[in-house]
Amino acid sequence: MSIYAEVIGDPIAQSKSPAIHNFWIDRLGLDAKYRACHVKPDGLAAYLAERRADPDWRGCNVTMPHKQAVIPLLDRMDPLAETIGAVNTIIREDDGTLTGFNTDAGGFLEPLRPVLARKHLFRMARVLGTGGAARAIIAALAREHFVIVLAGRNPAKARALLDELDPMGEHHAIDLDHFADITEFTFDDREGCCDLIVNASPLGMEGQPPLPFDFSHAPPGSIIYDIVTHPLDTPLLTAAREKGFETLDGLNMLIGQAAEAFERFFGAVPPREDDDAELRAILTS
Repeated sequence: MSIYAEVIGDPIAQSKSPAIHNFWIDRLGLDAKYRACHVKPDGLAAYLAERRADPDWRGCNVTMPHKQAVIPLLDRMDPLAETIGAVNTIIREDDGTLTGFNTDAGGFLEPLRPVLARKHLFRMARVLGTGGAARAIIAALAREHFVIVLAGRNPAKARALLDELDPMGEHHAIDLDHFADITEFTFDDREGCCDLIVNASPLGMEGQPPLPFDFSHAPPGSIIYDIVTHPLDTPLLTAAREKGFETLDGLNMLIGQAAEAFERFFGAVPPREDDDAELRAILTS
């Protein structure tokens, strides 16, 4: 049998991970497979016990609701995953031990790398949402020396999240509704600054209301980043482009985190010479 990896979750049918990984496997001609596996919470321990005994199984990606539940079942944790408190990638080592990683943080930062390579006088990110995805985003931005304004329906939860993930940082927690209303605040000279607006919530996703955000809160030159993938062109991104802002869509993070996991699973760099254009076309068809 060829080597294989999987993505697990409950539900799992909606996952785009098999399409991404199998696209790269086919392009590289690897003798490998990647598949989705529906694992319910009460079957998680049994699944990992069975897979750790299989030398052909290289590991799995982990999606909701298992990103925190898997932690007690692992032998080791990568330091970044430990800081974030969530695992989205499990690797089976040669001796059968299981190590937990979080590639969401690196995937989120990947399209920002050219910007982050520059020197800035100040970096600020306004992050909207306090769910599971926000954990990796906050940890990633804190490591890149951003001051974070975290907005949530429950500001106390936002404050607790900031204190947990970066207790030494000078960050701010605020109610999500703050960004829905017009502000007359006049931004100072933003030259030499890096400003991000990040939608880390499900708002704007199909079946959800749009994200309530007034662009008077976006400093000139801000990058607007929405991690929602369905639809890919969210109301937030559409409005941002109309106002002349640079935008990043959710496939950036999704493909970026998958690329990091792919290398760990299969020991090969995924082919991305066309800036993922062909893969994006498949994922949005």
